[in-house]
Amino acid sequence: MSAEDNKTLARRSWEVTDNLDLLDEVYAADFVWHEPDQDIQGSEEARQFINMYKSAFPDLRVTVEDVLAEGDQAVTRWTIRGTHRGDLMGTAPTERKIEFKGISIHRIEGGKIVEEWNGYDTLGVMQQIGAVPSPEQN
Repeated sequence: MSAEDNKTLARRSWEVTDNLDLLDEVYAADFVWHEPDQDIQGSEEARQFINMYKSAFPDLRVTVEDVLAEGDQAVTRWTIRGTHRGDLMGTAPTERKIEFKGISIHRIEGGKIVEEWNGYDTLGVMQQIGAVPSPEQN
């Protein structure tokens, strides 16, 4: 695949948050997402992971800011925004708005993403919803 094809695929991967049916079109059957605190393997775990966040932030929106590609990899820089309206890992809804930024590296084989490394501030998200005190609260 060309660099432009890989960029298109990486950008399309973020559409999965709004349409889980795209998982099997964009990702290989045995893909792995390396999250900051865990690895997500395959479609079923990915669906559970996305549903957890979509339940906590029903208005969750992803904005892809940049996409770069070289060889078999593409990198996306993104921003996620939403409102905490459902339980998140034991934290009851707070109606607080969140915004966090991250970077993902997507490795592509045979026209599908086979591996992805995601970097973002999970502590910052938990601070934004009030689950963990932020430094200015101390």
